[in-house]
Amino acid sequence: MLTRKQHELLRFIQTRLDETGISPSFEEMKDALDLKSKSGVHRLISALEERGFIRRLPNRARALEVLRRADEGGQAAPAAGSNVIPFTKPEAATPASAPDVIEIPLHGRIAAGVPIEALEDQAILPVPAALLGAGEHYALEVSGDSMIEAGILDGDFALVKRTEIANDGEIVVALVRGEEATLKYLRRENGMIRLDPANAAYEPQIYAADEIKVQGKLAGLLRRYFH
Repeated sequence: MLTRKQHELLRFIQTRLDETGISPSFEEMKDALDLKSKSGVHRLISALEERGFIRRLPNRARALEVLRRADEGGQAAPAAGSNVIPFTKPEAATPASAPDVIEIPLHGRIAAGVPIEALEDQAILPVPAALLGAGEHYALEVSGDSMIEAGILDGDFALVKRTEIANDGEIVVALVRGEEATLKYLRRENGMIRLDPANAAYEPQIYAADEIKVQGKLAGLLRRYFH
C-alpha cells in the first residue's frame, strides 16, 4: 500500500506523462506536492521505485515510466491507459528517514560542445543514492551547450557509470585520441565512430574506431539553481 504523498506523486507523474510525454522535474514535483525540499521527492521516488510502481529509464535525463497504479483498495495493479490514479484512504504519517547519500569522485569539467582536455583534479560530490543504480560511478561538470536538446545544460553535473562498453544511441563519456573527453551520443557507422551532439547548431564528430575509448555512460544529472 502507498502513503498519501506517494499516491499524489504517482498521479502527478502519470498525468504529466499522459499530457506531455515528458517526466516532470524534481522541482515541479516538489511544488506540486507542497514539499519543503527536493530531498522529500527523492525519498518518494525511491519508495515508488522499490515497490515497482515506477522505473527510471536509462540514459535519458529526467525520464520516469509508470509501471503500476494503485487501485481503490490500495493494492498494486497493472497500469492501464487512464490518466487518473485514484486515492486510497490516507494512512497515518510515518517518520521519513533521511535520504541515503553516496559520495562519488568529481573529475573536473567535460565538454558538451567541442572536446576539451579532461581535467584530472579530483573532488568528492555527494549524490542521493536514488539517482544511481548498481556499479561504479563518477561525476563530471558539463561545459557547453551542445547537449541541451537532451536536457543537459552547461554547469550540470553528469553522473556517469564507469564502463568501456556502450550501445549505439547511448550518451557516453568518450575519450578522444587519449587526451580529450566529451559527452555525446555514440553511434557506429561504416567502421567509424560518430559522436552526435543534441543541438542543431553543432555538427557530428567522426573518428576512427581506435581513436575513441568509452569511459562511461550517462546515468543521471544533478543541477544547481542560482538566484
